[in-house]
Amino acid sequence: MKKYFAYILALAAALNFASCNQELLETTPTDRAAGTGMFANANAALVPLNGIYRLMYTQGWSTTGNVQQCDGLTAWNLCADVMGDDCIMAATGSGWYWYDCIYNVKARYTQSSWRSYDLWNGFYILIANANYIIAAGPTMEGDPADVNYVVGQAYAIRAYCYHMLASYFSRPYLAANPADQANRLKEKCVPVYTEPTGAGTPGKPRASIGEVYTQVRKDIDTAVIMLQTAPKQKHKTHIDYAVANGLKARICLTTGDWAAAETAAKAAQTGYTIGDAATITSGMNSLKNSNVMWGAEVITDQTPGWGPILYHMDGLSMLALGTQNYGFSAPKCINLELLAKMNPTDVRQAWWLSPDDAIAKYMAGDAETAAAFTTNVSGVNHIQDKFRFSDASQGLGDKMWMRVEEMYLSEAEAICRQGGRDAEAQAVLMKVMEKRDPAYTCAKTGTALGAQTNNWTGSLLEEILIQRRIELWGEYGRLFDVRRLGQGITRTAAQGWPAAALINSSRDINDPNTWAWVLTIPQAEFDGNENLDQTVDQNPTILKGQPEDPSVIYVSDDAE
Repeated sequence: MKKYFAYILALAAALNFASCNQELLETTPTDRAAGTGMFANANAALVPLNGIYRLMYTQGWSTTGNVQQCDGLTAWNLCADVMGDDCIMAATGSGWYWYDCIYNVKARYTQSSWRSYDLWNGFYILIANANYIIAAGPTMEGDPADVNYVVGQAYAIRAYCYHMLASYFSRPYLAANPADQANRLKEKCVPVYTEPTGAGTPGKPRASIGEVYTQVRKDIDTAVIMLQTAPKQKHKTHIDYAVANGLKARICLTTGDWAAAETAAKAAQTGYTIGDAATITSGMNSLKNSNVMWGAEVITDQTPGWGPILYHMDGLSMLALGTQNYGFSAPKCINLELLAKMNPTDVRQAWWLSPDDAIAKYMAGDAETAAAFTTNVSGVNHIQDKFRFSDASQGLGDKMWMRVEEMYLSEAEAICRQGGRDAEAQAVLMKVMEKRDPAYTCAKTGTALGAQTNNWTGSLLEEILIQRRIELWGEYGRLFDVRRLGQGITRTAAQGWPAAALINSSRDINDPNTWAWVLTIPQAEFDGNENLDQTVDQNPTILKGQPEDPSVIYVSDDAE
């Protein structure tokens, strides 16, 4: 693995990707990358491709102060988890992820140390580098299959990044009220760049949600076609045909294309097996597991010390070393209402420990540590033990970006959504559940969902989504599903939320049309992009209701 990533730092230097110390946000690599030979042939192009993937789990997308919560893809997913209803932060800790959890980041867009800058900077740097590979595709030398392998991945990366940018910087693609759908697609989203850009390239205006997703679908479809005739993954960090279909399934669920989501999710399952009890309770920290489709392998000389995702999630493993990390002072716990949806026979019960069980497993004989832990989780609920270090002394543990279980649950949902196929959807759901709970059965039907995520209807669609919530807890980004489902969130003390995280009326997340879920564009983008006007292009800083002038949220007719 050391040899595999040998050229990553060289890529960062050669492409001169944005330094976290720059005053202006850089969304381009540089105008000096062309002509270096880096993209001349498929073999050489693996170097910048591997560099893009290395950036996906690198710290430093924001500046000093919040680097620990700006750790690439897994951090960005955890951000969406703690903004939701199922991944509960039991305490403030040092503040990392806490401000996401309590919706207190929108007004901080002028600072490059906060979430808006982190996400915008990170995804646009990935896009800028992918654009260089895509542009080189027509002249790239090598076996056609190898060229498809490299260029197809670049298209998939670009599709993924624009999909994620839209998920954070615009309202959902699907309007909660179908009558509002046409206007929703006209709402402003993010600028779209599809060509190599340099230091002097003018910035672009915001495209509409509809325009962004037209590009996303075009890119992911191109990726799937190219990767179908390309080799399989050289490493699980790479996107191959199966993973590209997995990304397509996510995108299609977001846009309500149920038939395409079903096809893509089913294609993504090939070559992988649903994890058994031993596999899924071993710490979720190894790409070698046959259920892991895509992720990052973390090796000893790539750990930056305190800060990567497991320091935030695994609050227990380091206790044996006499060390307490951030996950201990700010434990991640499960929504008690969701926990109650599992049978006692469900093997996933082991993913969360009651305070007493956590003390017995990790703090037996250490009364002082146990007392500190009890204070942190006082009156809350079960702390997560799903994600653990593979080697706590070295801070090691691979990062999961996609598991095959998600694909089965996506297929089941897509089938159910199409109507008249409840038995088929039940059968696909059971493929996962037979590995999770020997007592599980499902004879539910229908697609009814409550207005709030805890308004239970008893439908089959809801049951599939419940199992998805349990299965993907802490790894997918719960808010992404909440947004596309057109539901609101209600947090309660009975669910285990601490009082400080009970969102009050000024931060309304009960309404699926809320602007609380839409981040503000970083000030650095307005400072560096002459085609954005902060007075009309900034997302509303309000957390409830509509902007005073609704016209500012739409792309103008001239822009169309």
